Amino acid sequence: MPGSPANPFRLKSPELLVAESGADLSGHGLKRHMGLFQLVSEIVGTGIFVGLSDSVAQAGPAVVVSFVLAALTCVFTAFAFAELGGAIPVSGSSYSFAYAGLGEGTAFLVGWCLLLEYGVSVSAVAVGWSQYVNELLHSLVGWQLPPALSAGPGDGGVVNLPAVIVIALAAVLLVRGVRESARATAAMAVLKLAILVAFCAVGFTAFRHGNLTPFAPAGLGGIGAGTTAAFFSYIGFDAITTAGEEAKNPRRNIPVAILVCLGLVTLLYCAVALAAIGAIGGPEVGGRPAALSYVVNQVTGSTLGGGVVAFGAVVAIASVVLAVMYGQTRILLSMSRDGLVPRVFERVSPKTSTPVSGTLVVAVVFAVPAAFSSLDAVVNLCTIGTLATMAVVNVVVIALRRREPGLARSFRVPLYPVVPLLGVGFCGYLMYETGWTTWVQFAAFLAAGCLVYALYGRRHSRLATGAVTPDATAVERQAV
Repeated sequence: MPGSPANPFRLKSPELLVAESGADLSGHGLKRHMGLFQLVSEIVGTGIFVGLSDSVAQAGPAVVVSFVLAALTCVFTAFAFAELGGAIPVSGSSYSFAYAGLGEGTAFLVGWCLLLEYGVSVSAVAVGWSQYVNELLHSLVGWQLPPALSAGPGDGGVVNLPAVIVIALAAVLLVRGVRESARATAAMAVLKLAILVAFCAVGFTAFRHGNLTPFAPAGLGGIGAGTTAAFFSYIGFDAITTAGEEAKNPRRNIPVAILVCLGLVTLLYCAVALAAIGAIGGPEVGGRPAALSYVVNQVTGSTLGGGVVAFGAVVAIASVVLAVMYGQTRILLSMSRDGLVPRVFERVSPKTSTPVSGTLVVAVVFAVPAAFSSLDAVVNLCTIGTLATMAVVNVVVIALRRREPGLARSFRVPLYPVVPLLGVGFCGYLMYETGWTTWVQFAAFLAAGCLVYALYGRRHSRLATGAVTPDATAVERQAV
C-alpha cells in the first residue's frame, strides 16, 4: 500500500510489480521476442577477451583458481537471481527485487549501484573493443588507428573513437527493436564461441607444463587480487533478468538462462586461461592489450591467426556492449515507472516497442567516459558496487521467503538458507579485497545516491503518492 512520502522502507509487493509491468501478459508496451538461446547468448564468453590479462597480472597461472572463486561468488548469487527472476519476471532486475524485499530506499541505492556497474563495464569493454579493432586492422592491412584517435587523454590519446562507435552501433540496434538486437546477439554468440574453442585448440598445441610454474607467484594475496579482477569479467550476467518483460515464458527461461550462462562462462574462462598461459607463460599474458591475439600470433608465428581472434573479439565485445546497454535501459525504465528517475526513461515507442529516448540518453552518457577517460581508477569501485548489489539480492531471497511464503516460484534456491548466506559471505570477501581506498570511494558514492533519493526520488515516488494503475492497485489490495 502507498506509504508516506518520507518513508524509505515502503515495500512494493511482487504482485504489484508484476501487475504494473504486465509481465504475465504482453508487457508494459514491450514485446516478447527473446527465447532461451537469445537470453543465454547475451553475455556468455565475452569478458575473457578483455579481462584475462589483468587477472593473470595479479595471480599468474593461479588465475584459474581466481576464476573459480569468482564463479563461486556468482553461482551462489545466480541461484538467488534465478529464484527471483522466475518469481518476479519484470524489467527491473535486482532493483525491483530489492523494492519487493527491502524497501524503496534500498531499491533506489541498488539502482544507483547498477548505474555504476553497467556504465563502467560498458565503457571499459568499449575501450577493450578499440584495442582489438587496432589489432584486426594491423592483421588485415598492416595499419592501425593513431593513438590520438584510439585512446583517451589518460592513455596518451585525444579521443577513443572506436569505443564511441561501438556504443553508437549498439544504441542503433536497441532502438530498432528487441527482435533485431536479439537476432544480432545470437549470431554473435555462435561466432564468439567458435573463436574461443578454436583459440583453445591452438593454445593447447603449444602447451608446456613448465609455463604453469610458479603456479601462484604472488601467493594467496595474488589469488585474492586476481579473483577481484576476474570478477569484473563476470559482470553483466544479471542483465538476463532485465529481460523479464520481453522474454518468452520468463518464469522458466530466465532461471535456466542464468544458470546455463554462468556454467558456460566458467568453463570457457578456465580453458582459455590454461591454454594462453600454458602456451607462452603468465608474464607474457599478464597486462597485455589484446592478449588472446598476441598468444595466437606467438604460437603460429603469423598474424593471420591473431587477426581471426581479433575479429572474434570485435564481434564478441560488441555483443556484450549491446547486452549490458539493454539491461541498463530496462532498469531505468522500471525506476522511471516508479517515479524515482525522470519519466523520459519509461517512454516506449509505439513503432519499435523500445524505450528510444532512454536508450539514446544512456548511449551518450556511456560514450563520454569511454571516449575520454582512463577507467582503471574506477574499476574497483564498479566491482564493489556490483558485489554489494549481489549481496542484497541474496538477502532479498531470505526476506521474501519469510514475508511471501506463498509466492509462485518456478525455481527455488537449493539448500536454503545456506546458499544465500554463502552468497553474502563470498560477496563480502571480494568487497574486502578491493581495499580501503575503494571502500572510501564507495561510501562517498552511496552518500551521493542518498542525496539524489532525498531530493528527487523520495518526492516523486508513485508508490508514495498512490499514482499506480487501477489494475495494479486492485492487485495490491488483494495482496494485503
